[in-house]
Amino acid sequence: MTIDTIQTYALYLIGTMMVALILAIILFLFAIWRMKRIDIPQDLGFMETLRYTPFIVVLFIDLLDLSLDFLAAPFAWVILDRLGLKALRGFSTIEALIPFTGPIPTLTLSWIFARLVRD
Repeated sequence: MTIDTIQTYALYLIGTMMVALILAIILFLFAIWRMKRIDIPQDLGFMETLRYTPFIVVLFIDLLDLSLDFLAAPFAWVILDRLGLKALRGFSTIEALIPFTGPIPTLTLSWIFARLVRD
C-alpha cells in the first residue's frame, strides 16, 4: 500500500464524515421541530420509547455517530436528554463509545426491530 493510496482512503473517510455531519445537523433541526409535537411518557423502557420516537431522530443520532465516532457520545447524551428520550441515552452512548461502530446504524436497526416486534 502506497502513501497515495492511504491518502486517498483518508480523504474518502473524511469526506464521508463531513457529509454525515452536515446531514446530521439538518436532521437535528428537523428532529427538534418533530419532537415538539410528540409527548413521550418518561417512565417507558428502551423498546417502548423507540416506538414513540420518530425515525428522523434515530437516523440523526446514527449519522452523528458516523461523523464523530466516539466523540459523539456526549453530544448524543445531551441531545437525547433535551429531546426527552432518556431511555435511549445509555444505549446510544455505549454504542458511540465503542470505536469503529459508527458505520453500523445500531439505533436505526433497533428502531426497525422495535416496530416489527410487538410485546
